[in-house]
Amino acid sequence: MTVRAIDCWVNVNMGAMGRPNYLKEVAENYFRQGEDFFRNYSIEEMLRTMDTLGIEKAILTTDVHRPEEQVLSFAQARPDRFALSCHVDPRKGMKAVRAIEAFTREHHGVLARITPFYLDVPPNDAIYYPIYTKCVELGLPITINTGIPGPPVPGECQHPMHLDKVCLYFPELKLVMAHGADPWWNEACRLMLKYPNLYMMTSAYLPKYFPPELIHFMNTRGQGKVIFASDHPAIQMERCLKEAVQLDLRDGVLDKFLYTNANDLFFAAQNG
Repeated sequence: MTVRAIDCWVNVNMGAMGRPNYLKEVAENYFRQGEDFFRNYSIEEMLRTMDTLGIEKAILTTDVHRPEEQVLSFAQARPDRFALSCHVDPRKGMKAVRAIEAFTREHHGVLARITPFYLDVPPNDAIYYPIYTKCVELGLPITINTGIPGPPVPGECQHPMHLDKVCLYFPELKLVMAHGADPWWNEACRLMLKYPNLYMMTSAYLPKYFPPELIHFMNTRGQGKVIFASDHPAIQMERCLKEAVQLDLRDGVLDKFLYTNANDLFFAAQNG
């Protein structure tokens, strides 16, 4: 079966992150990964894999406050294949706001990211509001991790219901729940029905474990809401895509999941 895809969460610099305890535990005990988890990838290697699988674009992530040259080099060399997203620390206040604007302008960033478990602060806290405001001004989508995280860290802060008031107060914000929403899938799907600009990215979650309620949502009213991503190498993109193709989806839904939804949300300006 021939498919086209955009992988919206790819890490090419895990070797530069060292081996913090939380990352070692999630690699070994959650993802069952070996040394391939802790290494950097080259542009040529990633392109070979993507070409084999039919992945047209990959969105890479770097820190907005200290962008890594190795990550930036991918988009500089092949802007047609690699786009950039930036991870933001909202505790930095206006420094974070200015950094997002500079990153988006200088590196054509297509996405910002926040990970609540790093802070153990739910995303409806006022500490996040300057980030949301800047993303609205820039028209920049933002992902916020939802669901109980794999590492042994606090998880309640990532309950999808914390996004209810965020969507209410920031209706123009293009907000994506990242890493699925396990075990709160029903709440996540209900919120996506409620708010037009709320989406889900299934990064770091194997498609074969998608619950029936998510598959039903994807096949019905949520056809334009759910976005494919692997979190490579936490889950190798080849395995993730292979399992995605095997999902019980109605005609046309697989292409929306793998390609169209991401293309419309992250690359509409480039395509326009």
